[in-house]
Amino acid sequence: MKKSLFYYLFVVLCAVNLFSSCSENESIVLPIDSDLAGKYKGKLDVSISQGGVDIPGGTVNSQIITVTKAGDNAVSLSITDFSFMGIEIGDINLNDCVLTTNGDNYEFTGTTKVEAELLTADVDAAGVFSNGSLNLNLDIDATLTGGVKQAVKVTYSGTRLKGDESSEAKITSFIFDREVAEVDSLVIGETTINEEAKTITFMVADTAKAEYLTALVPTIEVSKGATVVPASGEAQDFNGKIVTYTVTAEDGTVAEYKVSIASKVMSLTFENWVYDDTSHYYTPAGFYASTNGGSAVVYSSLEGIASQHPEVVVPPYCVTQETEDVKEGATAACLQTVSLIQAKQDLKEYGGWIGGIMANMAPDITAGSLFMGSFELNAAAPLKSTKFGVMHEGKPLKFSGWYKYTPGETFYDKDANIVEGKVDECDIYAVLYEVEDESFVLDGESIKQADAPIVMRAGIESGNATDWKRFDLDFKEVNGKSYDPNKMYKIAFICTSSKNGDVYEGAPESKLLLDDLQITFE
Repeated sequence: MKKSLFYYLFVVLCAVNLFSSCSENESIVLPIDSDLAGKYKGKLDVSISQGGVDIPGGTVNSQIITVTKAGDNAVSLSITDFSFMGIEIGDINLNDCVLTTNGDNYEFTGTTKVEAELLTADVDAAGVFSNGSLNLNLDIDATLTGGVKQAVKVTYSGTRLKGDESSEAKITSFIFDREVAEVDSLVIGETTINEEAKTITFMVADTAKAEYLTALVPTIEVSKGATVVPASGEAQDFNGKIVTYTVTAEDGTVAEYKVSIASKVMSLTFENWVYDDTSHYYTPAGFYASTNGGSAVVYSSLEGIASQHPEVVVPPYCVTQETEDVKEGATAACLQTVSLIQAKQDLKEYGGWIGGIMANMAPDITAGSLFMGSFELNAAAPLKSTKFGVMHEGKPLKFSGWYKYTPGETFYDKDANIVEGKVDECDIYAVLYEVEDESFVLDGESIKQADAPIVMRAGIESGNATDWKRFDLDFKEVNGKSYDPNKMYKIAFICTSSKNGDVYEGAPESKLLLDDLQITFE
């Protein structure tokens, strides 16, 4: 149950900004402008308390905290766009913090109370300035309406910037040097740095084997005073993957570059999978995501209940690794539609107040969906959780691969009513859509809107295939749009075991197998 609380707590906190007022103390006059005010850059760590044990919740290595003068003896502090584990929390502002002296140090404390629809959170802050450094601790004690508590700790240690640090965060050179690594000789021509799109692409020889592309060693140069992660000289896996490089300028300004092979064929083989230690499910390695991230919120509660009530059965995840019925290689992807009707009843019966909330959040029917992009849980608007697409250069020609589909026996509508005679269908398609910048993304809601900036599409007409079936789909220009090589695009494939899964309709046990997918470019 504690695990489910962790997930739900931060789903609710996502839309909350923290505004704090600091404790009153004796008046003193301090050289704030000369010694304390300014920007601090340092390391911020988040931990979540579970069962008396602090579990790491995320680290930011170059977090900026801005300190401004609020009076002769007071300062205000601001952490903008605070986030961890991919969850956007908002701004944390500590206003009018009265300082006290302790030797050469200046100390302060503060409190605030956060109020949301289903919880309240008390925040205690304590910090100290010492010889150009800032150390800050935040203790967040959240209480759900039912009285269940969750403790979160934030620690920060940073150094005051001088004010003349460079804000430039650029990759100025990205090369593969044969003298550094023999495999780098597979790279042909020069790399292309697109500063506007923040992408870097390069070509490799047709004879390059996959195992070599997993160990390419780039040599990287960045702006003066900046740092880059992963570091220059570290081997990276570029085999069908996009590697993100984060550049941090001297003053804390951050830029991200997406680096990939400018290949004419994007291979999606499903041979390598990554295990989520927290929620216990697999996802294909690379730029893939699935709806398992949403199921994890409910399943984590069920796992806790099942440990005390063996009769409770935790449903299978909707997207799993298939190792027996495969077309090529050792593994394929299995997408299946799952009924949560019994699981919701178990949550209400055994899960108490928290279980009731989880049951109300969960749909009766959930379809397995696998796509190119990312999953960021949005409890208020679940369809916005699916973020489709990755940046890519080149005009797509074909979307091809193998699939096998078996519909479930009984089709349910969104209200869990049986729809007699209706047969479930899968859906397999790919889209290329235009973006103004890398931050723009189509999600589960916007991708089906009439004004979605989709330029090209390739998709199956019917999903009936009781045995492995090959598909070769041509990308066609749609919506009266034409491909323009001078514009920026994202590409994505989306596959689901129930075509109406986005409105929570489908047949439980509908199963879609996928293997050896490819997108071919001009």
